[in-house]
Amino acid sequence: MTYIGQQPSTTFDSGIQDRFTGLTTNTVTLTHDISAETDILVVWNNIVQDSGTYSVGGTGNKTLTLGGTLVSADVVTVYYTNKVMQSVNPTAGSVTTTTINDGAVTNAKLANSSITLNGSAVSLGGSATVGGANTPAWLVTMNANQTGISSNAHTLVEMDTELLDTDNAYTNTSGNYKFTVPSDKAGTYVIGALLYANTSSVAQFRVEIYKNGSRIARWNVNDGSNAVYPSAIINILDVASVGDYYQCYAYHNSGGNIDLYGNEGTSSIGPHGFFGYRLIS
Repeated sequence: MTYIGQQPSTTFDSGIQDRFTGLTTNTVTLTHDISAETDILVVWNNIVQDSGTYSVGGTGNKTLTLGGTLVSADVVTVYYTNKVMQSVNPTAGSVTTTTINDGAVTNAKLANSSITLNGSAVSLGGSATVGGANTPAWLVTMNANQTGISSNAHTLVEMDTELLDTDNAYTNTSGNYKFTVPSDKAGTYVIGALLYANTSSVAQFRVEIYKNGSRIARWNVNDGSNAVYPSAIINILDVASVGDYYQCYAYHNSGGNIDLYGNEGTSSIGPHGFFGYRLIS
């Protein structure tokens, strides 16, 4: 036989009821949860009680307070007019993408955390973002030549002009000239520097990266002919903790003092710069 809509049940549901005797209180405890007084029919000594004469409360509205106090000979029968249904959890692995409506899962239902999706960082919370900028990031150079760089000495390069500093984490004051890892920005960093010596009489010219006051990387340029102005560039990866700081140093062995070229324009890094950024990983 055909039907329209949901298929009818093929079995009978027997009614459910509670029966209370031998009590001397004005309350009884139901065995099933209900939503309101109208979900039950209360019969006290074969007299149907109006729903306005009793009330329900407590967990699941299972505490029934009668309109009077029982004596031990009284009989109270409670009939359930609305069957109390239970929720059923789906079995493991039974929910598929076709089960969920498109757009049904909103940002508010997603945990406020970070996950990795196909190799890209995904931030889930009030506003979902995928990927994101590689920050903090900095790009600094020198406004003018740095003069008097001594031979056979490791000299802090005075990177005093900020072209980029996303988190205000670079210090360009005298004696510092450093990038410090901000709070909550620990991670793997790409760090690089480019130096250009204003001399043609140096046999070895070096750019160095210092971390927390100690050298962690260097790159030498050797020019035995002494015929050109040497330049040195370095790029490294380093794992940084909050509070770590990085600086750029220069070294040469010309036997005398040399100068370092400064920036030749504010629209680009020019021939001389110190930069870095945190990788999204």
